[in-house]
Amino acid sequence: MKPTGTDPRILSIAAEVAKSPEQNVPVILLKLKEIINITPLGSSELKKIKQDIYCYDLIQYCLLVLSQDYSRIQGGWTTISQLTQILSHCCVDLEPGEDAEEFYNELLPSAAENFLVLGRQLQTCFINAAKAEEKDELLHFFQIVTDSLFWLLGGHVELIQNVLQSDHFLHLLQADNVQIGSAVMMMLQNILQINSGDLLRIGRKALYSILDEVIFKLFSTPSPVIRSTATKLLLLMAESHQEILILLRQSTCYKGLRRLLSKQETGTKFSQELRQLVGLLSPMVYQEVEEQKLHQAACLIQAYWKGFQTRKRLKKLPSAVIALQRSFRSKRSKMLLEINRQKEEEDLKLQLQLQRQRAMRLSRELQLSMLEIVHPGQVEKHYREMEEKSALIIQKHWRGYRERKNFHQQRQSLIEYKAAVTLQRAALKFLAKCRKKKKLFAPWRGLQELTDARRVELKKQVDDYVRRHLGSPMSDVVSRELHAQAQERLQHYFMGRALEERAQQHREALMAQISTNVEQLMKAPSLKGAEGKEPELFLSRSRPVAAKAKQAHLTTLKHIQAPWWKKLGEESGDEIDVPKDELSIELETVFIGGTKPP
Repeated sequence: MKPTGTDPRILSIAAEVAKSPEQNVPVILLKLKEIINITPLGSSELKKIKQDIYCYDLIQYCLLVLSQDYSRIQGGWTTISQLTQILSHCCVDLEPGEDAEEFYNELLPSAAENFLVLGRQLQTCFINAAKAEEKDELLHFFQIVTDSLFWLLGGHVELIQNVLQSDHFLHLLQADNVQIGSAVMMMLQNILQINSGDLLRIGRKALYSILDEVIFKLFSTPSPVIRSTATKLLLLMAESHQEILILLRQSTCYKGLRRLLSKQETGTKFSQELRQLVGLLSPMVYQEVEEQKLHQAACLIQAYWKGFQTRKRLKKLPSAVIALQRSFRSKRSKMLLEINRQKEEEDLKLQLQLQRQRAMRLSRELQLSMLEIVHPGQVEKHYREMEEKSALIIQKHWRGYRERKNFHQQRQSLIEYKAAVTLQRAALKFLAKCRKKKKLFAPWRGLQELTDARRVELKKQVDDYVRRHLGSPMSDVVSRELHAQAQERLQHYFMGRALEERAQQHREALMAQISTNVEQLMKAPSLKGAEGKEPELFLSRSRPVAAKAKQAHLTTLKHIQAPWWKKLGEESGDEIDVPKDELSIELETVFIGGTKPP
């Protein structure tokens, strides 16, 4: 649908394009540049002119001309560069109306791709050019094309992702020429300054290719212009996106990048940017970035959680008010109860204090009355008896406290001792069961095979015994009774053998315990050198053993304390009789465990 009120200049250009041959179309389209330049920038008139140009398909004609071979166009690269400017200016701030989908999805991507193709063609011509003037002219045209592309991307940022993923852009970035490479990198820097978020939306392969090329130019190109631009570009990407900074820091592809950057020259113009980039790649900055990222994630989680909690509390607000009133009343009642309890405690303390004062007063009155009754000569005796009674009461309480304290201290050792006894008993039972199983399940070895001569000899002995001891005839009943008696005796024998085995095991256990005690006694220190709880290790649980030990100890003491003239006729092995009443005497320095007073 053609708009009403179309500019007559646009109508004449459109009619001229429709009537003119194909080779004259590019020159006719250049007239649009004069119209655009005359019209004030940003005015509504300019927007109306752009809309008229689009509605009369003049933008599509510009695209068709740019897609043709530059050698077939009148004016060559001059015409092409001016057409790129016209196309970029017409596409920015244009309202396509009903054809918006076709404009954004087809025309704009095609225009950006044509600009990149023209840039590659200009790059090829620049490399093949021999004259300096021709190179300067081609470089000027290349700069116009890149500026037009940048102008188009500035008005339509959604095209940045397509441009960064394009193979033509990557080929332009890989140019070895200083002028072309610096122009492309400057354009990339300007694009990222417009919208750097599209750098993370492109494919992983394209992102790695751009980073590799920028790093390659930074280290391999001797030109300070390209190195400065590459440094600024890397710094911009690292500062804009933490993901790229983490990629440069952690990826194995860029291992050692920080070390190489630190070796670069520091006296150049871009030394400040280089130091900033090295600082960003340092572990401390990387750690700060990670901590900042974690902090942001924690803040986000907290915000969501606090919002959820607030909404939840708002829903429960009516019931919360009731609960608050209930808790306030309960707290107030508790406070009143606490105040009453404190008052009762203070009253109780006051009563106890009054009782003590009353008791003290009564005791003093009693003492005064006793002093009046007691004879003056008996006063000291009375005081002495009172002191003795008081001392006995104090001693009784102190001894009780000390014994309770000692009992609590020895409780752990007593528990350990009982546990050791239980473990020994369980181990002995387990060993007895193992020995019994070995006897029960011992393999049958069988009898030795008898030779023929031995069989003949044994048969003769049996026959001789039968001839000498002829048996009396026995009835069936008697033989059964005899068989029953034999079975009973055999059973009694087996039961007795089991008891003997148990007694033998008990004797072996006692012998092992005695040998262990003997070893401990042999290794024990003397009584003078014993310290701590060492004497308690040699206490016996057997009363006969304890009595025998006590008797031997008293015998040794009597022998040592006896005068020399009583030892004249004695030998070292003679035993001394000790009365039984002396065996019940408790020594102060040695306690014999297992004995009890009668």
